[in-house]
Amino acid sequence: MDACSELADAATRLAATATSPRTFLVEFGRVAAGVRRGPLWMLDAGKGGRNHFSGRGFRRPVDDDTDGQARHFAGIVAVSARVGTRLTRILSIAVGGDKPTSADGRLTDQALEFTRLVRSGRLAPGDSGDWIRARLCKARS
Repeated sequence: MDACSELADAATRLAATATSPRTFLVEFGRVAAGVRRGPLWMLDAGKGGRNHFSGRGFRRPVDDDTDGQARHFAGIVAVSARVGTRLTRILSIAVGGDKPTSADGRLTDQALEFTRLVRSGRLAPGDSGDWIRARLCKARS
């Protein structure tokens, strides 16, 4: 299984026990990017998290030819669930160097959209795995 599929499967599993959209997003960041719950989350996010699903499987527009795209997506989700999507986008450019036209910039935008949709209720956590597969993952052959 590739990292993008693992990321989608993790979202589906977590949705089954999520008590709120925010809890789902924070837990998703913990499981998929190593961004802890509680006040130490900032340390993990500042270090870029950890690759829990290392590998590939992402569509070309959001694939930067590294094994860290699952971590990148989930880490951005973890941060934006806590500080909001606008500040997270600014930090991703200023601190992370994610140029908006780069694969990482486009993946950041997808993570921010994911966060907005889940937080607003327009995307149920139970549908998040399918959203990830449809928007981020390469088609399986």
